[in-house]
Amino acid sequence: MKPSRNLSANSPPPKSGARTKLLGAAIKLVRKNGFSATSVDQLCAEAGVSKGAFFHHFTNKDALGAAAADYWTETSSALFMKADYNRHDDPLDRYFGYLDFREEIATGAVEEFTCYAGTSLQECYGSSDAIRGAAYDSIAGHSARLAADLDQAIAKYGAPEGVTGMSLGSYTQAALQGAFILAKGRGNATPVHEAISHLRRYAQMLFTPKFKERSIK
Repeated sequence: MKPSRNLSANSPPPKSGARTKLLGAAIKLVRKNGFSATSVDQLCAEAGVSKGAFFHHFTNKDALGAAAADYWTETSSALFMKADYNRHDDPLDRYFGYLDFREEIATGAVEEFTCYAGTSLQECYGSSDAIRGAAYDSIAGHSARLAADLDQAIAKYGAPEGVTGMSLGSYTQAALQGAFILAKGRGNATPVHEAISHLRRYAQMLFTPKFKERSIK
């Protein structure tokens, strides 16, 4: 059987410890219901642990929320690092492959493909410095990994003045995070697929020599 590539596949294994179960429960419930609407009782019930276990590992719900952002970074990074697009020799092919992979996993219920870090950052940026910082670091770190390939693509193909790998990586994440918000409003993945199509076209126009080799989807 083919392994799931959906981001909801970040659930911990059944025999994992209470802390990991709570982190997985936080990612699942916050993406579905939001941080404020998710109670400690709900988190414990979803994780199958006691309240005593919760407070043994976390001082409060904010502490769990911040730790869950780090856990999200760890689990989602592993998913992207194992994806086939990393095998491309050409850095721009890796970027286009990343967009293709993003489109592939944008399926199912909205909470299954949207981002825990983006969801918690948007909701908690003014109420929890710990969650804001951990969630932002998660998104910024993902942008930085894209930037490494994009800097190589700029060196190989050239790009308009002022375009850097980091700025383009951050723009990619901004487009995707905004599309996730619109997907929540629409109740489906259509805005994500549309945003990815526009990102492809934009990148193809930026990198003119490569653009001539690859047709617009």
